[in-house]
Amino acid sequence: MDPRYSPESEAFRVEVRALLADHLPDDWGGFGMLDADEARHFAADWRATLAKHRMLAVAWPEEYGGRGLSKLEQVVLAEEFARTGVPLGGPNDNFSIKMIGNTLLRFGTEAQRAYFLPRIVSGEHVWCQGYSEPDAGSDLAALATRAYRDGDDWVLEGQKIWTSGARDANWIFVLARTDPDAPKNRGISFLLCPLDQPGVEIRPIKMLTGISEFNEVFFEGARTAMANIVGEVNGGWSVATALLGHERGEEAATNPIFFRYELDRLVELAREYGRIDDPVVRDRLAWCYEQVEIMRYLGYRILTQYLREGDLGPAASISKLYWSEYHQRASELAMTIMGPAGLVPSGRKPGRPVRTDDPGAPNSTASWTNVFLLNARAGTVYAGTSQIQRDILGETILGLPREPRAPVTT
Repeated sequence: MDPRYSPESEAFRVEVRALLADHLPDDWGGFGMLDADEARHFAADWRATLAKHRMLAVAWPEEYGGRGLSKLEQVVLAEEFARTGVPLGGPNDNFSIKMIGNTLLRFGTEAQRAYFLPRIVSGEHVWCQGYSEPDAGSDLAALATRAYRDGDDWVLEGQKIWTSGARDANWIFVLARTDPDAPKNRGISFLLCPLDQPGVEIRPIKMLTGISEFNEVFFEGARTAMANIVGEVNGGWSVATALLGHERGEEAATNPIFFRYELDRLVELAREYGRIDDPVVRDRLAWCYEQVEIMRYLGYRILTQYLREGDLGPAASISKLYWSEYHQRASELAMTIMGPAGLVPSGRKPGRPVRTDDPGAPNSTASWTNVFLLNARAGTVYAGTSQIQRDILGETILGLPREPRAPVTT
């Protein structure tokens, strides 16, 4: 592992910083300092700016709308954006570019790449993910949505749940069972399906926050062309797991930056509440610092594998397990520092800078409350529970025997 970047990558970093300096307001304090309406408008304008300056999917070949740069330049872009607090694209580009786009580069046919990738970069196609189901969350291989052939089409029947951004998307990548007689993950295919058609119903799920980021998606005779299968028929499981590796490869480099920024805010929070000299608080802050540093070096290791091999495989579970459990404890410390005040949002917009004459709770009480109560707790559940991550690591990396399964009774 060599943590130094190439001269080409550093030259690209200079270009990225110049873009940020030219297009962000002088008082920019980070994307997290915007309220919901501000964030929505900024994200749309920011994506248009990135598209204009060819800063979307920079590691994709030019013929598909990218810039033909290396994965390392993509990581440099992610690092600089993380430090500045701006998104890498629009709200659904995590699914459109990072997930399905990179997956098509590896597993897609030339016809699929030529058709879908330029439309992803342009924003004509906006994607969401159809993985989880009511009875198949962390145990994704238990999914029941099925697809069968009818002439030149696949026909989909079933339900997906917790589908982020589905109402803003017009395409979905779906895991569906195409061989009901095959054992679990051996009969699953990876399909690309348009959402704007008869036979697709999207129902929003209202959360405690009052917003509806998640959705249910129902397929009742929805169709997609036979050619819209990625990989082999009944071979979608390997495609689906590789897709998650693309998501976590970049995050290995950028997560330590996000969490270090958050730790700096946490230290300032302790000062503002007069807890910075509390020996228990100081001990827990020191633990957080150690964990972020470990995360940084772990990120270098995972990133090196990602850049060399393009696939993390089971190692992707290490980063997910580590950061999600760390984030819960760091957020718990924030609530400890604030005490009862942490349960009462100040009324100020989350993340707004603190003024000395501001009578509200310092360092955005609302922001920390939302992170702890409505975000960090979910981190050890979404994208695979901690228990599932430990099973993956134990069985596939450490070579431990599989846990005994309880016999099925009828």
